[in-house]
Amino acid sequence: MDRNEELYLIKSIAEMLNRETSMKSMLQQVLNQVLELTNLHTGWIFLFDEQAGFELAAFSNLPPALDYQDRKYMCDGKCRCINRYQSGMLKKATNIINCERIEKAINEKRGETEGITHHASIPIQSGDTIYGLLNVASPYKENFNEDELYILELIALQIGTACERIRLSEHEQSMHILEERNRLARDLHDSVNQHLFSIMYTAKGTTKATENEEVLSSLEEIYQSSKESLAEMKDLIWQLRTDNIEEGLSNRFENYAKRLRIPITCEIRVQDLPSNVETTFWKIGQEALNNISKHSDATETNVIIDQSDRNSYTLEVIDNGRGFDLNEVSGQGMGLTSMQERAKLVGGECRITSINKKGTTVSVEIPMKEGKANE
Repeated sequence: MDRNEELYLIKSIAEMLNRETSMKSMLQQVLNQVLELTNLHTGWIFLFDEQAGFELAAFSNLPPALDYQDRKYMCDGKCRCINRYQSGMLKKATNIINCERIEKAINEKRGETEGITHHASIPIQSGDTIYGLLNVASPYKENFNEDELYILELIALQIGTACERIRLSEHEQSMHILEERNRLARDLHDSVNQHLFSIMYTAKGTTKATENEEVLSSLEEIYQSSKESLAEMKDLIWQLRTDNIEEGLSNRFENYAKRLRIPITCEIRVQDLPSNVETTFWKIGQEALNNISKHSDATETNVIIDQSDRNSYTLEVIDNGRGFDLNEVSGQGMGLTSMQERAKLVGGECRITSINKKGTTVSVEIPMKEGKANE
C-alpha cells in the first residue's frame, strides 16, 4: 500500500466514524470498512467493560468454526489476545500465533476454519481509557508485516477516539435526562400534587355544607379518588427523583416497600448488574410490589435477584398473600402485561404464577448475550 492509498484509507474511515453516534453501529460499520479497504477477509471486535467483562461487539465473515452456535464460543471464557490485553502486555498491533479459539474449535470439531488460523490483534483505546480489541485475519495468512500493523494501529487509534466521543455524548445525554427527571418531579410536586391536595380537602370540607345523601356520596367518591391519585402522584414523584436512582437496588426495593407498608426481605446475589437489566428489574419489581400492596394482604414478601447460571440474570418477587386466578384478572388492570412487555424489550421473559390463598410469584429471566446482557 503506497502513501496515497494509506491517506485514502485513513480519510475514508475518519469520515465514517464522524457520522456515527451509536457505539455498536459504529464498531460494525468501521469493521466492515476496514476489511474492505485493507482487502482482509475476517474480523471481530471485543468491547470491554469494567463491570460486565467483554462482549463480541462486531464481527464479519467469521468461519463456521467461530460462528458455531451463534458465536457462543466467541463469548465464553478468555483467550490469548484478551489475556495479554487485560494484563497490559498487548499495547500495540501484534501478530497472534495460533488463535486459541480456533484451536479449540478444531479440536472440538465445530466446523471449518476456512484457512483462518492466525490473526492480528490491535488495542482500541483513547489516552488511558481501554475500549476493546480489533482482530483481523485472512485465509492462510500467518503473518502481518510491519506496514500492515502500522496501518491497523492508526485505524485503531481513530476507533478509540470515536469511542471516547460517543461515550462522552452518551454521558451528556444521561445527565440531561437526570436533570429533566428532577425538573419534572419538581413541576409535578408544585402543580398537580398541590391541585389534588386542594381537591381532596375541598371535597371533605364541602360535606359540611349539605345533607343531601346523593351529593354526600359523590363528594366522598371525589375525596377517595383524589386521595388515591395523590398517593400515586407522590409515588411517581419519588420514582422520578434521581437521588433514588443512586441508591443500591436493595435499598430502593426496601424503601419502596416501606412506603407501601409491605414487609419485605431483599436478596441481591449478583454484583454489578448491567444498567438495562437493573432498570428492568427495578421497574418490574415496583409493579409487583404495587400489586402486593393493593391486592395481596401478604405478610411476607421476598425479592431475590440472582445469576441463575453464566447465561442469565433472574428476578423473583414472591409473596404469601391471597393469590388469584390468572384467567379471571385483567392483565392491564394489574400491570401484568406491562411487566411482560418490559422483559421482552431486553430479550427476557416474565412469568406470573399464582395460587388462591397461597400467594403469587413474579419471575423474570434476562439472558446474557454476547458476553453480557443485551444493552
